Amino acid sequence: MSQMIRDLMSTNVVSVSPQQSIQEAAALMDQNDIGAIPVVENGQVRGILTDRDITLRATARGLAAHSPVSQCMSEGLKVADANMDIHEAARIMGENQIRRLPVVENGQLVGMLAIGDLARQNIYQDEAEEALSNISVPNADGRDLY
Repeated sequence: MSQMIRDLMSTNVVSVSPQQSIQEAAALMDQNDIGAIPVVENGQVRGILTDRDITLRATARGLAAHSPVSQCMSEGLKVADANMDIHEAARIMGENQIRRLPVVENGQLVGMLAIGDLARQNIYQDEAEEALSNISVPNADGRDLY
């Protein structure tokens, strides 16, 4: 029987609201040693903010540190259901060139699955390697790879 995402995902997910400042989000990233933070409103994932978003979208555009996260977050991101099969999650990550997959249950954020979570499990190393090889291909539309 295959494993579900809920068996491997991180459940202690730090998040921010779209109204919080870029500076607050960056401070949370620094405190928690993470490179991406989900943007959540009323428990629902609205986007994700990466350290790269802050550099390329906020700093390069001259946004002030007190600007809201909503002005530079990545939107339209893929999410996975907590009961999804790990192999399906790895496929989604590879096809969409993403390293982190927010996990929802009944529309509410319940965890995050990172490519490293797959790589740490010996039985999923092939999936992790395949997803990473797809992620390593340059993205034609220039959007961030969260």
